[in-house]
Amino acid sequence: MTKSIMSPRAGVVGWPVSHSRSPLIHGYWLKTLAIAGTYELFKVAPGEFAEFVDRIGRDGLIGCNVTVPHKEVAFAACDCHTPVAAALKAVNTLWREGGLLWGDNTDVEGFLANMDESAPGWRGRRGSAVVIGAGGAARAIVYGLASRGFRRIAIVNRTHARAVALATEFSDVAIATPWDSLSTELPSCDLLVNTSCLGMIGQPPLEMDLSAIPQAAVVSDIVYAPFRTPLVKSARAHGFRTAEGLGMLLHQAVPAFERLFGRRPEVTPGLRALIEADVLAAHEDTR
Repeated sequence: MTKSIMSPRAGVVGWPVSHSRSPLIHGYWLKTLAIAGTYELFKVAPGEFAEFVDRIGRDGLIGCNVTVPHKEVAFAACDCHTPVAAALKAVNTLWREGGLLWGDNTDVEGFLANMDESAPGWRGRRGSAVVIGAGGAARAIVYGLASRGFRRIAIVNRTHARAVALATEFSDVAIATPWDSLSTELPSCDLLVNTSCLGMIGQPPLEMDLSAIPQAAVVSDIVYAPFRTPLVKSARAHGFRTAEGLGMLLHQAVPAFERLFGRRPEVTPGLRALIEADVLAAHEDTR
């Protein structure tokens, strides 16, 4: 009897996870690239994560993406890490290779690819950046900006101690600026990035006066729900070039898909329109 070949399975693991748009993104690429495989949602409570990880490499489960609250636990579970994951101490992509569990973090690549696409030539101005927020996304973005040669990165967070802790990790280029001193950083800012939840659906808006920022600066917001945040709307009204959160979401999925399914996909207008429509529909449901 011929043994059947099981189609590869992958997915995203989180708690909660039903909000994730990863199945839409990866499902689109599986279809357009004609790859026989599936991409699923794995709702896994923190206490069950270790048991879930043991399944990777068995029953067709080739790997998974990781979202909150498991990224740091996933890092600890790995036998091996890519250099970026090792630097960030957080993992968003898991796979098994040679019997060993590997972890990668694609947020850095996703952020930089989105910036390159949305604001060509942005890295030509590598003087000063302001990063709002001090969580995991901020760590990835500070790492990415440092790798692109930014000479000064001001980290601004409502809880100043967290900004201090993150700046200490990148002491060669980063400083922690108190929240009430944000305005002092803007006149010399070449890039402003919001990595906080401010402006997200259900969260307070990020209120700030952008008029002090140099006209050549770029404004980026990694929030993608709502599709166009108040910060991005304000930046566009002031004539700044912008990079929106949806682009980072799509671009960070590219290397993860390639790692899991062996083909490098593209962020196409069709994919962008699909995810944009889904985000807009979800926003309508929350009104």
